[in-house]
Amino acid sequence: MDDVEALVTPWRVLAAVGETGHVTRAADLLGLQQPTVSRALARVQRAVGVPLVVPEGRGIRLTAAGRTLADVAGRALADLDRGVRTVRDDDAVDTGRVSLGFLHTLGAAAVPGLVRAFRREHPGVRFQLHQGAAGAVLDQLTAGEVDLVLTSPVPDRPGLLSDPLVEQPLVVGFPEDHPLAVPGPVDLAAVADEEFVLFEPGYGLREAAEVLFAHHGVVPRVAFEGQDSHTLRGLVAAGLGVALLPAAQRGTSEAFAGVVERPLTGPASTRVLGLVRRDEELPRVAAAFREVVLARRDVLLP
Repeated sequence: MDDVEALVTPWRVLAAVGETGHVTRAADLLGLQQPTVSRALARVQRAVGVPLVVPEGRGIRLTAAGRTLADVAGRALADLDRGVRTVRDDDAVDTGRVSLGFLHTLGAAAVPGLVRAFRREHPGVRFQLHQGAAGAVLDQLTAGEVDLVLTSPVPDRPGLLSDPLVEQPLVVGFPEDHPLAVPGPVDLAAVADEEFVLFEPGYGLREAAEVLFAHHGVVPRVAFEGQDSHTLRGLVAAGLGVALLPAAQRGTSEAFAGVVERPLTGPASTRVLGLVRRDEELPRVAAAFREVVLARRDVLLP
């Protein structure tokens, strides 16, 4: 008998007596001795504080209250059994479920690459993927809605633990007909007077941009704000401004036609990506995925 069964046995006894209508048959159904069944019924009755059994001949029978509670216990135990099976299956390394939150900018190549690497070894594992702004996915993590979060900047929040992974270079995206759309690195001072296309407040890249501007003493003119890098690159390609972005990953749709990217030079020209978890034991399957991310952090580089 495992720990879960030990917790529910008295209620399972009550449900079995209600199902069979007889203590002896209930004992046979559960594989228990009849005195054990009688003691379990007495425990439930003491806990409830209402008579659930009455003597009948040499045995006992359920009262009307006992029959009512036996029916409720049967339904509740069926739900509990399904729940226990679900959480045990979700925790299993080979058949479980990983719930992962991540930034929009990691969805085109980085996250698919990490998931593919993990499922080569564990093809039966399922993933629940949640994209969003840094603040939103961290709130999901704190609320227990996801197991792990890939984000930037690496947060300093009580109750969270972080594994810094890589430094991603930041770039300036120019329309291809812009005078500065030439090869080579660029200093932020060279584009200080441009109109900028930036992520909305609350996104990790907006925070990185604000740190970068502060380092260089630049007060940006913000023409447009958006929620994903693909849209921002489209605005740049249309000639509506320049954008601060993570370098596009090769072979993905991030390499937008009409946009020329130049790496930034100087302080704060990179962002640190990290893997974040709650300060508690991870489910076994999520812990196994974390180890793959730590070993394959190169997938996060452009």
